[in-house]
Amino acid sequence: MKGDLLMLMMTGASILVIPIAVVLGTGEGFGIAPDSPQMLSPSSSVVANVQQTQPEEEENSQQELPSSSQAAAASAMLGEEELPEYEMGVTSFKILDETTGEVAVVPVEEYVRGAIAAEMPVDYHTEALKAQGSAALSYALWHHLQQQQNPDPNLKGADFSADPSNRLGYMTEEAAREFYGDRADYAWEKICEAAQEASRTVMLWEGEPIAAAYHAISAGMTVGAENIWDGPLPYLQPVDSGWDVLAEDYKSTTVLTPEEIRQKAEAQGITLLPNDETWFEEEERSPSDYVTRIRLGNKTLTGNQLRQLLGLRSASFTMGRQGKNFVFYVRGYGHGAGLSQNGADYMARQGADYKEILLHYYTDITLARGV
Repeated sequence: MKGDLLMLMMTGASILVIPIAVVLGTGEGFGIAPDSPQMLSPSSSVVANVQQTQPEEEENSQQELPSSSQAAAASAMLGEEELPEYEMGVTSFKILDETTGEVAVVPVEEYVRGAIAAEMPVDYHTEALKAQGSAALSYALWHHLQQQQNPDPNLKGADFSADPSNRLGYMTEEAAREFYGDRADYAWEKICEAAQEASRTVMLWEGEPIAAAYHAISAGMTVGAENIWDGPLPYLQPVDSGWDVLAEDYKSTTVLTPEEIRQKAEAQGITLLPNDETWFEEEERSPSDYVTRIRLGNKTLTGNQLRQLLGLRSASFTMGRQGKNFVFYVRGYGHGAGLSQNGADYMARQGADYKEILLHYYTDITLARGV
C-alpha cells in the first residue's frame, strides 16, 4: 500500500492520454510530477488564521456500513454467473520495467497477482485483496486500450510501466516470496486465491474499462477525478469512506523549517518574500476537505503539487506554527480518488464482498466477467 500511487504507479506518459480531457496536470511551469490518479472549506490566508494546536480529535467510534446501500443491493444481485461477459482482447500485458528499461510479457492472472502483492498488505481481508486486483486489472486494460489508440514511444511498445524491484505497481512471485520471508507460502497462497477471482472481474463504464484510481487512506470521503486531474470522470466521484478515520495512520504531522520550505520552493522556481507569514494563502478546498488550490509565494499550486513539494502524506491538511516552524496536520494518505485500500479492508471485515466494495467506491460502474 503506497499512498502516492494513482492506481498501479503506472503513470508514464501514457496517462497523459486519458479521455475527456482528464489529463494529469503539473501546473504551468511547475516541475513536480503529479500523483498517479490523488485532495476543502474556503478560508483566507492559512498562515494568518494559523492554528497553534492540532485540530480536535475525531471520535474513534465504530463506523457502520449502510445496511441498504445501492452497492449492497447491486452486489447481492451480481452472482458470478450473472455478470455480463467482457472480451478483454488480451491474455497478457507488456510491462516496461522502469529500472531496467526492459519490457516483460506477463500473463493476465500473473500480473494481477503481482499487482496485489505490490499494492496491498497481504494481511488485509481477502475480499479487499480481490477489490484491489480487479482495480489493477481494469486500469491495466484501460492503459492497454490507450496504447492501442495513442501509442507512447517512451513505453517501447509496452502497455504501461511499473517498477517491480521497488514494489511499485507489480512484483514477481520470486520478489514477493523474498519480501514475505517466512510467511511467503501463506502470503502467496492468499494472493493467488484473491487473484483467481479478481483476474476475471473488470469494471466498465459505457462498455470500456475504467481508469480505476486507488489510494491508501482517504480523509473520510474520497474525491472526484477533477481534484487530481484536469477534468471529471463519471465513475470517480466523492463517496463516503468515514471508516478511514479509524485507520492507525489516518493522521500525520509534518514539521518544516522556513529554510526547508524556501529551499524546496526555490528549487521549483518559486519566489518567496522575506516575511514568511506571506508565503501561503489557501484559495480553494473541496467538499471532501482536501486543499485544491493554494498560493505559495508567487505561484498558485494544486493541493497535490504542494503535497509533493513538501512531502505531505495527503492534500487534506491544515497548517499551524510551532515557534518559527510550519506544522502541517494531515489526514489520510494518498490522492484520495477511487478505492480507499484501508476502507476496502474495513468494509470486507464488516461483511462486504469485493463486488460491493467496488460498487461503493466507483460510481455507476458495471461489473463484467473478463473473457
